[in-house]
Amino acid sequence: MTTLITDEEATGQVKEVFEDIKENFGMVPNFFRAQGADPEWLALNWERTKAIMIKESQLERKTKELIAMTVSLVNNCNYCSLAHEAMALKCGATETEILEAKKVIELFSSFNAIADSLRVPCDLTPQT
Repeated sequence: MTTLITDEEATGQVKEVFEDIKENFGMVPNFFRAQGADPEWLALNWERTKAIMIKESQLERKTKELIAMTVSLVNNCNYCSLAHEAMALKCGATETEILEAKKVIELFSSFNAIADSLRVPCDLTPQT
């Protein structure tokens, strides 16, 4: 298992990034602690997170977290699916919305398998 950098072990750039993460999340998730052995990689991924997930944009944070949860479930990443489900709830999603998202994921995971296995030609594209 990967070593998780503790607050006491964090120095320099890692400490700065951890403090910024705490300001935004109230804690440092293990996902970021695991990257602490490489300060530049940690900083890069934290900046990407802020730019895409935290920065105000056309999609509200709850929607972004639901999308992240969906991708994580489809990719079978237990850590990320649980973390993004928790963040979606923290951002205002309800248990009912989470369940509905999971139903859509299941439906289209099976529909994707059907369409791919039958090699169905696509008759509806964004250009039509």
